[in-house]
Amino acid sequence: MNTENRETDSRRKFLKKLSSGGILAASGMAIGSICSCKQPSNEKTTVLTTDGKLVQVPNSEMESMGHQHISPNESREGIPGKKFVMVVDLGKCKNAKKCIEVCDETHNLTPDRPYIKVLEMKDNEKSSPYWMPKKCFQCDNPPCVKVCPVGATYKRTDGIVLIDNERCIGCRFCMAACPYSARVFNWGTPPDQDDPTPYSPETSIPSSVGTVGKCDFCPDMLRQNMLPHCVTSCPNGVIYFGDEIDDTVTNGEETVRLSTLLKDKAGYRYMEELGTKPRVYYLPPVDRLFPFEKDSEENGES
Repeated sequence: MNTENRETDSRRKFLKKLSSGGILAASGMAIGSICSCKQPSNEKTTVLTTDGKLVQVPNSEMESMGHQHISPNESREGIPGKKFVMVVDLGKCKNAKKCIEVCDETHNLTPDRPYIKVLEMKDNEKSSPYWMPKKCFQCDNPPCVKVCPVGATYKRTDGIVLIDNERCIGCRFCMAACPYSARVFNWGTPPDQDDPTPYSPETSIPSSVGTVGKCDFCPDMLRQNMLPHCVTSCPNGVIYFGDEIDDTVTNGEETVRLSTLLKDKAGYRYMEELGTKPRVYYLPPVDRLFPFEKDSEENGES
């Protein structure tokens, strides 16, 4: 393994540590600042900020934390001064499914109702197929919010759409209204149902039988200035996340201008003609990092 690969591997290991509960103690760091590599001494960690500066953070100031609890009422208020956005680079996706695995784990999901799906796509019979990660699009004009009869689904000022399971009556009107099939119904008892963690729409746990769930952009992580789990778990840097107001997004390794990325790489929004105004953008599957390979599970391979 060459030096560049070793450095990349170190950064990814540290990002996974952050996504599983570490918190940055250095003040003033934004969402895009979470890109780092750990020092061999185990005494300090080097953190790369969005302006390209290296900051030494003592490990003693990094605490191990679980989900940050925000009550259902508090969760209706978006994080002030933020407008979160996601960009998915289809040219980098290899269908590693790490995003699905970590999402299922952190949201206490069963395999039959994932919040993230990776779809095999092919634009026409002459083009090559490619993989497309799909989740909730956090629409600015969300039809799911309009049809909910009890206000269980709501749109926040920071761009995130959440579901309050304590209000949800399981009518599934929102599932019918969503043109992206981004929602799942909790038909059965989820794992670890006896978890004493207080319920919060920001973590989606513990979920309740007979209610609806979906991708939530991991707002409990965002409140700690940390990236969503799917971003840091991806081994190929497919998912960029950040703040539209700051015009900055990061995949954990590189931080770029959102406007420049979308302009230079012809970013688009899926089914934009519907007028839902999604907050998730896609970059076309060009200059691919990997050749397309069929899912081994679909082929009956282990």
